[in-house]
Amino acid sequence: NRNEVDDMAEKAVDTYVDGLEGWKKEAAVQLRGIIKDAAPEARESFKWAQPVYELGGPLCYFKVFKSSLNFGFWRGVDIDDPKGLLQGDGDKMRHVKLTGVDDIDADAFAAFVRQAIALNQLKGDPTKG
Repeated sequence: NRNEVDDMAEKAVDTYVDGLEGWKKEAAVQLRGIIKDAAPEARESFKWAQPVYELGGPLCYFKVFKSSLNFGFWRGVDIDDPKGLLQGDGDKMRHVKLTGVDDIDADAFAAFVRQAIALNQLKGDPTKG
């Protein structure tokens, strides 16, 4: 049940990823695959100048910076992170700071995505309240 809005959002994310270079582009492609595998029902959109994935509200995003790429979670403080990959000091959000494709832990990241979905199902949209 694709619609025009989803198609436009996917094209915006395609454009964002296509505009990247080197390891950042490779990392973004891998993250997109991990997210789609772990959350095939999540909606991909482009908000706040970054790719955002939503199911019951936003659950994760990735954003490129000059020397890194952040893979972030709206309910990061509530995610079980046995390897200590998540960082940040806000009330809710946490991110993994990638400085190369070797920083990608596909199993851990997929688990984070699945936990983020479960947290949204349990607690509702993290942007509301």
